[in-house]
Amino acid sequence: MASQPGPLTQWPWQKLGNFKYVLLAPWVAHSMHKFMAASGEKRDMINFLIFPILLLRLLYSQLWITFSRYQTAKSKHRIVDKSLDFDQVDRERNCVRNAIESDGELDGRDDQIILTALLMYMGNMVVPGASHLPWWETRGVAITILLHMGPVEFIYYWLHRALHHHFLYSRYHSHHHASIVTEPITSVIHPFAEELSYFVLFAIPLMTMAFTGTGSIAAAVGYLMYIDFMNYMGHCNFELVPKWLFSIFPPLKYLMYTPSFHSLHHTQFRTNYSLFMPFYDYIYGTIDKSSDEQYERSLKGKEERPHVVHLTHLTHLQSIYHLRCGFSSLASKPYATKYYMWILWPLTFASMLLTWIYGTTFTAERNRFKRLIVETRVVPRYSFQYKSLCERDTINNLIEKAISQSEEEGAKVITLGLLNQGSELNGYGELYLKRNSLLKTKIVDGTSLAVAVVLNSVPKGTKSILLVGKLSKMAYFLSLSLCKRGVQVEMVQKDEYEILKLQLPPELHGRLVFSDSYTSEVWLVGDGVTDQEQLRARKGIRFIPFTQFPPKLVRKDCIYHCTPAMVVPKAYENLHTCENWLPRRVMSAWRVAGIIHALEEWNAHECGDVVTGVEKAWHAALAHGFLPSEDCINWVTC
Repeated sequence: MASQPGPLTQWPWQKLGNFKYVLLAPWVAHSMHKFMAASGEKRDMINFLIFPILLLRLLYSQLWITFSRYQTAKSKHRIVDKSLDFDQVDRERNCVRNAIESDGELDGRDDQIILTALLMYMGNMVVPGASHLPWWETRGVAITILLHMGPVEFIYYWLHRALHHHFLYSRYHSHHHASIVTEPITSVIHPFAEELSYFVLFAIPLMTMAFTGTGSIAAAVGYLMYIDFMNYMGHCNFELVPKWLFSIFPPLKYLMYTPSFHSLHHTQFRTNYSLFMPFYDYIYGTIDKSSDEQYERSLKGKEERPHVVHLTHLTHLQSIYHLRCGFSSLASKPYATKYYMWILWPLTFASMLLTWIYGTTFTAERNRFKRLIVETRVVPRYSFQYKSLCERDTINNLIEKAISQSEEEGAKVITLGLLNQGSELNGYGELYLKRNSLLKTKIVDGTSLAVAVVLNSVPKGTKSILLVGKLSKMAYFLSLSLCKRGVQVEMVQKDEYEILKLQLPPELHGRLVFSDSYTSEVWLVGDGVTDQEQLRARKGIRFIPFTQFPPKLVRKDCIYHCTPAMVVPKAYENLHTCENWLPRRVMSAWRVAGIIHALEEWNAHECGDVVTGVEKAWHAALAHGFLPSEDCINWVTC
């Protein structure tokens, strides 16, 4: 929030949380009743449409946010190449300090939309000429255009300059300018008093139409959509306005700003004050001299190819909203099923069908660490689809295509996250090496580092460990490492015990024990562990998963660790989303492994039956600033 919050900084309904939407209920009910009770020309269409317009604006804002985040992850036309962090996400969710505690809000953008709807309902009721508007009135459209170009843009320019005076800036406008790397949502993040002043300003054309009897639904709705469009477009952190527009109509340069034009206002602060039309900056000499150069440079762009690609996929049906290009308020928190998200089930189901039919791997996140550019790409398939035999070839083709693309782009390493390295799917990535033996990009499944993280999660002095769940590459190397350290590994499944015993060196067979007592204080939990098995555990034991997916929480009297993960260094840039169910700034060991592989320039694959080396991977990760994650203890899942 502002450094020295002034009067009316907080929104009136701030303490209501998500219940603030209830404020609209009486107005919505009244408008619907009024519309249904009347007939023919007596029906007030504009009053009835206020709530649908509110919903449309919410959807429109989300489309801009999704489009912007998708583009900044993959586009070469980024304007400000600086890091965006969790602090900005929290700040842009709400204007109050405890924004992080307010769950499920639509990134703060709903506040100004609710305010607009409430004032429109009131205006429709008390302002003469604001109700029973026709669909079109040419004079009203002309009045709106002229008044926006004149009084609105002129007053906003000087209001904006006043807000940059240290007195008002420290109390109000500094909250907006705390975001150097702008996103569409940044455009509507203001304290209540500032947003109220903007509404009064934008009401000039609307009130003039009402008082002169020239109002129309098209002019009112069109003006709101114009404001939203210019606001969201101008705060994108990539240039999208084509140069040919200014070539066809040169005066457009003074009538429409661009994202690069407004970005200079957020980096230089004392230039480019105009609302949407830059001509007042030209008139009063506040135009940034580098505006044209910034536009040309941003439009040309800078081609950057990734060094490391992490390949993940969608998990639960709602996980699509937890991607960086989904709802940022959800993406900035560990994944958890939200009951209210089931309202969107038609959209969720439609998105699943679209990704299934037309989907291709896409870039979701782009980070920097030291000399590396790290990208996260998503295979548009859900976890349940990976378990389907009929989907296996399609998924392998998508993964292989992603590997080929990474090879063409010169990536050093590609890591296979979650089920992309399944044994039945591709033999922990070995399938792709068989199909392309000359592959230069190194395939990393991250087993070595994941094993190291699990081993270092086991309390010191532990003499006996119970291994439960399905056998896997992780289970084998964990057992091998534990037995070498003199730890007794117990198993309760006779068949799997016999299989694992044959795989271990003969001198370690004495360390692998078949037992059905379930008495060990530490359990290493793999895929397939049942609720009944967990219920047989004694009170206070530790469940340490060694798989990509966490176990279901069954016991509240036991300690649950999260899946193998590490805390990323502060130097890891542009990290403002959580990786699935992991806490903030905590990254899965499999993902970290690829970064370490590239930093150390290890010239070998880690897939199939091959491992890099447990101790080697662990010490390299620590040397580069990655740390064990203590936040993962007592982790809970649905």
